[in-house]
Amino acid sequence: MRQDEPASLGPALPFRPLTTRALGWSALAALAVTAWWGLWVSPPDVVQGQLVRILYVHPAVATMCYVGFGLCALGSLAWLWPRTRSPRWDRLAVAGAEVGSVFCLATLVTGSIWGRATWGVWWTWDPRLTLTAILFAMSLGYLALRRGIDKPQARSLASSVVAVLMALTVVVDHYATSWWNSLHQGTTLLQPNPTVHGWQLATMLASFVAFGLVFAWMMVHRYRVEVMEERYEDELLQAALAARRSEVALLEPGGPGTGWAGREDWAGDGPGRRLAPAPGSPPGQAGVGAGALPPAGGRPEVGVR
Repeated sequence: MRQDEPASLGPALPFRPLTTRALGWSALAALAVTAWWGLWVSPPDVVQGQLVRILYVHPAVATMCYVGFGLCALGSLAWLWPRTRSPRWDRLAVAGAEVGSVFCLATLVTGSIWGRATWGVWWTWDPRLTLTAILFAMSLGYLALRRGIDKPQARSLASSVVAVLMALTVVVDHYATSWWNSLHQGTTLLQPNPTVHGWQLATMLASFVAFGLVFAWMMVHRYRVEVMEERYEDELLQAALAARRSEVALLEPGGPGTGWAGREDWAGDGPGRRLAPAPGSPPGQAGVGAGALPPAGGRPEVGVR
């Protein structure tokens, strides 16, 4: 940056463009590998047949949904703690909530497709499905709450409380299949003897890597958007303050817009005092310089000696 250029306002943008570009291309390559393995390499399931291929998407996006809301809660708790309170934690919280809500919606959509083919219905009030829908509604409420409060401190405080409630809902949602009778499939991978193996296991693990990279790419860009919004607000504030200072300067004594030469240009005391001649004015004419103030109690008598 040149010396004559003003310093940029607000926080600096995190992550270099090369880093985000590399992350994006890595996510795209991982998705391509997952699609290839899931559609052509992995064999049909013995029980579910071709329907097993949707499971190469649904568990991964559901996990990223949990991760997003977990990061939202983590950033909110760090902001609530006075020793670690920082705007960066608040940015992490809102980025996690927004990206998590996207993956939560993908979880509901892919789960409904799988449920229609397996259970014969698009939706049922199963504990896991109901809690996931509640979680999605809470995430939308979180985002609406942040848009509805103008004061930064009050906005961060109120949204942090909602983020903690969302984290508790995530825990209950995760253990819903163990705590209640549920139609939803239980834990498949995190058990001593997983029922998934071979190309199905490899494809499912690849899907976790692929959607994890997609999640990281979205988080980075959403965090950058939050930083740019703060910088934009700071620039608007500075521009408004500069415009206000200019207006005040026009009305101050000696300002460029008052039309008088200044209080020091008045000669004499009392009601008969006169303007001192301005530089370059004809003899016998009172000076009307830029920025002068009229005498107290009346208008200046221009041209009166």
